[in-house]
Amino acid sequence: MKFSVLVNEGPYQHEASDSAYHFTKAALEKGHEIFRVFFYHDGVNNGTRLATPPQDDRNITQRWSALAEQHNLDLVVCVAAAQRRGIIDADEMKRHGKDANNIAPGFRISGLGQLIEAGIQADRLITFGD
Repeated sequence: MKFSVLVNEGPYQHEASDSAYHFTKAALEKGHEIFRVFFYHDGVNNGTRLATPPQDDRNITQRWSALAEQHNLDLVVCVAAAQRRGIIDADEMKRHGKDANNIAPGFRISGLGQLIEAGIQADRLITFGD
């Protein structure tokens, strides 16, 4: 089965991101395809490389990055939600005259059209968080 995943919550506010990660990992291990993981609303906070959780805590962003690298996953962060929360890539940095970017490895910024496509291309769109 082909899944797309929508993550609407940040990495440490709720269990939604952890649950989405574990679902995605388990689906891949069972031989399912993940078309795309889309991060929306506060979920875009999963895509910042500047989060530094305590050493004895899980690093959710690193988990997503590693899973994306291992399985060639498409991790998409909503551009509008990301800009509101100060998450930008190199292109957005230049476009808005900022002096740095903070997108984590394996993540990319794009628009809501990517979410629509994810829903169309997948057999199921699974949503985590409100």
